Amino acid sequence: MLDYDKEARVYDASRGGEPRAAAAADAVLGLIPESAHRTPGRPGRLLDVACGTGIVTRRLAGARPALRVTGADLTYGMARKAAGRLPGAVVLGDSRRLPFPDGVFDAVTSIWLLHLIDGADDVGSIVAECARVLGPGGVYVTTVDKAASHDVGSDIDAVLAPRPRRSAPDAAHRVEGCAAAQGLVAAGRSAFTGLGQGRSPRGTAADLRRGWFTQLPPGEPRTERFAARLETLPDQDRRRADPVFQLRAFRKPG
Repeated sequence: MLDYDKEARVYDASRGGEPRAAAAADAVLGLIPESAHRTPGRPGRLLDVACGTGIVTRRLAGARPALRVTGADLTYGMARKAAGRLPGAVVLGDSRRLPFPDGVFDAVTSIWLLHLIDGADDVGSIVAECARVLGPGGVYVTTVDKAASHDVGSDIDAVLAPRPRRSAPDAAHRVEGCAAAQGLVAAGRSAFTGLGQGRSPRGTAADLRRGWFTQLPPGEPRTERFAARLETLPDQDRRRADPVFQLRAFRKPG
């Protein structure tokens, strides 16, 4: 697992920056109808769980002025950066134990979170918490199948194909099952291109050596073998195709 306090300094630049954030925010808001945050007597509220640097959260707030947007993140480095983008609207919080009362949000999002979770029980806990703080009629939107999205059929993927993989904690069927267990009903799906996220051979070898691939720890002989194979590929700095990330939306009846 990466140290996201340290990663906060380079996170945006290393992951597509504003173009990717814009694509993500547009796709997410496309799954949240305007009516989802028209609660009589108060402004709508959206919670972005694991908001990271707030690069997407800020766009959610800017695109929907009628929404009062709050970001929550577990790591201080990420939350501090997000707070610079959304002053007074970011809190430190564990996605498995959100620091909010029941039913106070009209929409909840968790973008690029569930793939990071180690245990299936924790994925269930996160989805349960998102459902708990969501009010009746509200919508929960999350990314699914993130690791699979990066397999674009390139020569890099061919080299990495034999690598050990863990069972995807954010597999769509698993997330759908967790949502159903909380009484949430399917409310749509979408996808967006991870602009600037296409892999290059040199960059992927460097990612291997810094621990981005969870089943290939830095310094292990097999990690080095995969990195060495990547270094034999042509066009070392040419990025291959960008991934296409998948979204699922769920509605809380009411």
